[in-house]
Amino acid sequence: MKLMGRMGLLAVAGRALNAVVSVIVFSFLDLLDAVLCFVYKLADFAVDREWKPCYCSISSSGDIFARGGRGRGRGRGSGGRSNVLRLCPSTNCLHLDSISDTLHFRPYLVSDLASIIFKKYAVHNVPTPAILEIPNRKRKHRAAPRWSDCDCHTCNSWSTCGESQSRNLYVRAEGNLLKAEEDVVFIHGFISSSGFWTETVFEEFSEAARSRYRLLAVDLLGFGRSPKPDESLYTMTEHVEMIERSVLRQHGVRRFHIVAHSLGSVLALALAARHPDSVISLTLLAPPYFPGGEGDGGQAVMRRVAPRRVWPPMAFAASMACWYEHVSRTICLVICRQHRLWNYIFRLLTLNRIRTFLIEGFMCHTHNAAWHTLHNVICGNTEKMDRDLDALRDQLKCHVTIFHGENDELVPVECSYAFKSKVPRAHLKVIRGKDHITMVVGRQNTFAAELEQIWKNAKGN
Repeated sequence: MKLMGRMGLLAVAGRALNAVVSVIVFSFLDLLDAVLCFVYKLADFAVDREWKPCYCSISSSGDIFARGGRGRGRGRGSGGRSNVLRLCPSTNCLHLDSISDTLHFRPYLVSDLASIIFKKYAVHNVPTPAILEIPNRKRKHRAAPRWSDCDCHTCNSWSTCGESQSRNLYVRAEGNLLKAEEDVVFIHGFISSSGFWTETVFEEFSEAARSRYRLLAVDLLGFGRSPKPDESLYTMTEHVEMIERSVLRQHGVRRFHIVAHSLGSVLALALAARHPDSVISLTLLAPPYFPGGEGDGGQAVMRRVAPRRVWPPMAFAASMACWYEHVSRTICLVICRQHRLWNYIFRLLTLNRIRTFLIEGFMCHTHNAAWHTLHNVICGNTEKMDRDLDALRDQLKCHVTIFHGENDELVPVECSYAFKSKVPRAHLKVIRGKDHITMVVGRQNTFAAELEQIWKNAKGN
């Protein structure tokens, strides 16, 4: 009993220490982010002759204005989201889209005080009427990446292709490319790439599966070898439309299976809801579904994904990525822009004995893509995901399977239980002793066999 009492006291003391240290650390980061806002505006103007618009000085009011870019305006939405009028690059037509309120409203006392302190020194984005491009006018991309983004061939190969090719996502196709019976679309998770699939399960599929299926692994917009347009807001609609354009239409996909990991699960749900008669099976790994009350919006989800705590490390990393636009840009500057150096150092330290596809996938993206995707797809998408789940439950007849690592600290296993409660027919498998990554990496042979069985059973239905 005494031992149990001491353990309880230690647990309470640990939580208290975590809370105190977290307040100190994140108060410092609040101030640092305000300083970096000013620093980056000066640096952007000095190097690129223009400063990159940020959300520090953007009002959350309902007035429509342009966010430093052309072809979009913003207005008040509902459910913690704002409406955006944008020009779709694939159709050259205007669409009403929405962005998460967490982009321009991340309330915290110290950050608010920091904004007031640095307000008179900061270079503000002056609200102006929304500028809308005419439908037939060609859009021009930046000729070169921003100074803080990587300029290597891997990250920017899309910008050197022809105009039509530069608008398509990078897709790695394997298996039966000519006469496949069915297609399988693989969608990776946040700050990852198609290598998450091609370097793991693709190599483990049986010859029978490779002769029967065409395997299509896509790099999402802003990640890997896919386009990284600086003017994009990386909304749910943009991501899904690009998958439809680059995978379904470009490769003539009719009926298909979907395998998606983490963030990709959200996009897979939206894709399935838009193509209810085409999806044969839906296999989701660690879907980030955070059910909330009516009107909770993105703020509640952001606080669950990024709780502003220094421990565990995953919570600290998520909090850095979610709460701090300029601190996270600095991290991208140090890590992503220098990914070739980090990759070389890692290979040197490991004597080139360990494959580095996870590192390469983690680092090959821009801050603009990661920042907007995190907020617009994960934090601000609860209501849309609920509607897609309702459609999956009531309208779609496809086979649904969920995998989740028991030790996943990034997306807790409760998310999958909530998913299953929403879609009771979904088969949930919790993998003991595995986390967000190791439920695939390290057991890819087993997982490949499980996928083949899922596809076989789905065809039987």
